[in-house]
Amino acid sequence: MHINDIFARDETTFSFEFFPPKTDEAAQQLFENMADLEKLRPSFVSVTYGAGGSTRQRTHDLVVRIQRTTRLDPIPHLTCVCHSEEDIRQIVSRYAAAGVSNILALHGDPPRDMAGYDRSRDVFRYAVDLVRFIRRFNGEWGHPDPRGFGIGVAGFPEGHPDTPNRLKEMEHLKAKVDAGADYICTQLFFDNRDFYDFRERCELAGIHVPILAGIMPITSLAGMRRMAELAAGARFPAGLLRRIEPCGDDAEAAKRVGIDWATEQCRDLLANQVRGIHFYTLNRSDATRQIYANLGLPRLVSR
Repeated sequence: MHINDIFARDETTFSFEFFPPKTDEAAQQLFENMADLEKLRPSFVSVTYGAGGSTRQRTHDLVVRIQRTTRLDPIPHLTCVCHSEEDIRQIVSRYAAAGVSNILALHGDPPRDMAGYDRSRDVFRYAVDLVRFIRRFNGEWGHPDPRGFGIGVAGFPEGHPDTPNRLKEMEHLKAKVDAGADYICTQLFFDNRDFYDFRERCELAGIHVPILAGIMPITSLAGMRRMAELAAGARFPAGLLRRIEPCGDDAEAAKRVGIDWATEQCRDLLANQVRGIHFYTLNRSDATRQIYANLGLPRLVSR
């Protein structure tokens, strides 16, 4: 279903993100977790993407399997890095042929085994170039839906790691929307004030597409430390640290704190008319299902 139809149907969207599993066993576990999450009737699910050949194929295979074997609407991520124009054309052509309706267009990072990769070699230097190409694909090569692909882009409530100038950051985001992006999905954040400030700055910049809030519940202290390393610039509010640090090695206690914090974030976001909440699931279902239960979301979903 085209993302604009999803927004027309659901007053508030709830969506989940997965990453392609690396083994058959992990794939089976993912689909078991996905079956649990499918019962929550998400508006859509997204699938992350790596530029490497095998990772690229796993993303495509997972998206197509979701499209063909579940009732979920999959949105594949697609990045600029390590791709020629023909690579991108082939990828989006396969998605169009499979009936996939939407793509999340991202700048992306080089594969970890390609340290020092020269981004100047990429045909698409920035996400805005990818958005423009997908819009051109919609018009020139065609998609089963006459509107073509719906297109999402990323937003950064805590600031883009590569753009410390927050004014320039908003100019870049506005350019992506002007190029044809239909919605914005934010990176994870733990202080809702960052999201509200970001949303207001979007409005001031003339950005009026739906903005979805990215939420990732912390499930362990080790996971929080990894998150600090991977999510450059991620800020952990003092209130969250005060609650979680006493948990020490008690994994269950840390998980409860993380779920409670994310629940409070979601409750506050819903009270402040968030357009949608996007859960970073890490391919697990338990934390997201618990947040749904805490909020009574099955009663809130409009369909």
